[in-house]
Amino acid sequence: MSNQLSRMLAHWQAQKDQMQWVLATIIETAGSSYRKAGAMMLINSLGQYRGLLSGGCLEADILRQARRCWDSGYSRIIQYDQRDEDDWAWQLGIGCGGMVRILLQPIDAQNQYLHLDALLDELNQQRGGYYSQSLDDGRPDNQLLTARPQWLDDNERCGQFDLPQGRIFTQHIKPAPHIGIFGGGLDAKPLVAMANELGWRISLVDPRPANARAEWFPAANCIHEPISQLDQQPWLDSLDAVVLMAHHVELDAQALSVCRNLPLKYLGILGPAHRTERVLKVAGLSQRDIVAPLFSPIGLRLGGELPESIALATLAEIHAVLEGKDGLSISGELAQ
Repeated sequence: MSNQLSRMLAHWQAQKDQMQWVLATIIETAGSSYRKAGAMMLINSLGQYRGLLSGGCLEADILRQARRCWDSGYSRIIQYDQRDEDDWAWQLGIGCGGMVRILLQPIDAQNQYLHLDALLDELNQQRGGYYSQSLDDGRPDNQLLTARPQWLDDNERCGQFDLPQGRIFTQHIKPAPHIGIFGGGLDAKPLVAMANELGWRISLVDPRPANARAEWFPAANCIHEPISQLDQQPWLDSLDAVVLMAHHVELDAQALSVCRNLPLKYLGILGPAHRTERVLKVAGLSQRDIVAPLFSPIGLRLGGELPESIALATLAEIHAVLEGKDGLSISGELAQ
């Protein structure tokens, strides 16, 4: 969810005093639902919204309900339950068969804009935090904590809690994944474009003047410094995944040397296994010298040979690794 949250908040921040706004947050679900607890959406008084809490079937009614928050300045909780034939969700024909409970909170200067400015700043610094929202039906009193609160267990991402000051919903909001792509040729364009659609932060590195041109990659931070001079730069430590695709053994070897000790969850080298052996040899390294999990050849077995297909297979594999999933078919899993 936080992949797109930075963009949502940046859009809100630029217009926060030009119109009225409401923050809508899913605080509880049961059964099947399009989004899970913690998902957020921003709604304004022009009838516009950023983000989705359903497949588009609830948003119009959520907007109608949000207007009451602007009128009163108070929070409110609404519920849609497809399990109940008398519920409004049944009449909407959502079809998911589950229940979703949503917290609506007005955003204004009187409630410190729900501390969303501070949350955006943390996400922009590639940090994040623990966001607590009051569940009382009065004026919202939210908090942003930088350290895990004692009421949230280590294995919990979010939950509702009863504290002396009232009931709250707390969730851990992490920054969007940061991917480093070493090699800015034309075949990197679909990889950058798809990563951007996912809401990821993208750093594109290529010292060659004809590559990694800003007009080709408007969604990426294009870096043209010599790769060997990047060592110890602070932004490297914020990387979650790296793909080496310079189509140049020496440049890939330099990038591998720079990334070998980074706390990455994924390090992939484009090309067949024998080419990766050449890259390792030129870098003077063995696989045992690489701290991060090394993937080569990269990508899931999706088929296709065009750059777009390779980019899709690569990002699907990275996505699965970052989410701790196996990348197998969901329908196949259900059939077992």
